[in-house]
Amino acid sequence: MRYDTLIRNALVIDGSDRAGYHADLAILDGRIQRIGELAGALAEVEIDAAGRVLAPGFIDVHTHDDTVVIRQPQMLPKLSQGVTTVVVGNCGISAAPVTLKGDPPDPMNLLGQREMFVYPRFADYRAAVDAARPAVNVAALVGHTALRSNHLADLYRTASASEIAAMRGQLRDSLEHGALGLSTGLAYASAFCAETDEVRQLAEELTAFGALYATHLRSEFEPVLEAMDEAFLIGRSARAPVIISHLKCAGAGNWGRSPQLLAALEQAAQEHPVGCDCYPYAASSSTLDLKQVTDAYRITITWSTPHPEQGGRELSQIAADWGLDLQAAAKRLQPAGAVYYGMDESDVRRILAHPLTMVGSDGLPEDPFPHPRLWGAFPRVLGHFSRDLGLFPLHTAVHKMTGLSAARFGLRQRGEIREGYWADLVLFDPERVRDVADFQEPRRPAQGIDGVWVNGVSSYAAGQASEQRHGRFLPRDGDLRQGFDAPG
Repeated sequence: MRYDTLIRNALVIDGSDRAGYHADLAILDGRIQRIGELAGALAEVEIDAAGRVLAPGFIDVHTHDDTVVIRQPQMLPKLSQGVTTVVVGNCGISAAPVTLKGDPPDPMNLLGQREMFVYPRFADYRAAVDAARPAVNVAALVGHTALRSNHLADLYRTASASEIAAMRGQLRDSLEHGALGLSTGLAYASAFCAETDEVRQLAEELTAFGALYATHLRSEFEPVLEAMDEAFLIGRSARAPVIISHLKCAGAGNWGRSPQLLAALEQAAQEHPVGCDCYPYAASSSTLDLKQVTDAYRITITWSTPHPEQGGRELSQIAADWGLDLQAAAKRLQPAGAVYYGMDESDVRRILAHPLTMVGSDGLPEDPFPHPRLWGAFPRVLGHFSRDLGLFPLHTAVHKMTGLSAARFGLRQRGEIREGYWADLVLFDPERVRDVADFQEPRRPAQGIDGVWVNGVSSYAAGQASEQRHGRFLPRDGDLRQGFDAPG
């Protein structure tokens, strides 16, 4: 038999959280055909991986790439990190199902302008992804705020019974067409007024499909434990797995509370399938929120519609130039985006290292001055946190961004290196891999990522993306409750 690709002499870290082993790997027709000692095998392409790690392609479980995978399908910020699959539709905002009556409300504007929301049904979005053939695979959640924007003229109240029924119908239709589940962004003003029961009733649609509930908590500041309790209540009511998005201790008064948060997560996991994702930085990024404007930590403005010239500058500097206090300057800049240096590094490390934590970038591809996580999150875990700080072994770092993520999101036959699985693979140098993007120059590809294969096709090599794009839409496959450890 002649294979399509042979990768020889690799240190295979297979995504299962076990130590690596040396082997050859053969790809045929998009799948991993054989793993082992393949001395006599032949292939169209042979690669000597000596000294390098071959791992499953990384799965970015927390993205806002919803419209970018269609409009800019080469997906270089993700491919250059070794990412082969993105999960879109997080934080309550999704490209579908959406029918806008005006400009997208905050924070849906993080996904782009009004003309980018052209998918009134989830099936329309799925078809558009397949037609675009992005360079990475795409799986999608349905956003609560997106549903609200379809049916509520006033987002600053809870939904009526008829509005909830209409939202449930759209969610059900989306789940029938392969959506992973429901996401919420209850901290944002456009969803904050939604009462718990509104979300609970929507989440009831998840039960029959075995779909999951992912949430940007109602608060990541002082009431974070109460917000976690609300998320667990909704999940238990719907018998749906719960993923807490970008778990963090936000705000200087909240620093050091990560042991409490993780204890609450562990306690909930004893009775119900729960988990979380985390990005490997002590700074967040989103739209400019007046509630988060403070002098307790730095705030960098990433974009401003009325004052684009201020992008990349510190809010404190802008306020001083204008002779205004921080709140007044922030109001003048809106709508705008910001990076908030509002976390403590020790909390980030503790949450990132926890066994229930997956890795997600939460990158914002539409941002003119993006947070460096858009280009650097996954190599940062491998290089800075695993190799340099020794926070966890390399095989655990890989597991957090491959096998664990695939299991949680039901991405069948992905996330691990096994014979018969899809050949989503990344080849990297464990000594050289590192993030290069920083807060001054955020659009810089990582070092040490030597090759990426998506569905068996070479998609990134020698610092360049291939002209071939072989990603595909990945519909929900089966009951996602099976991807979590049994409670007890």
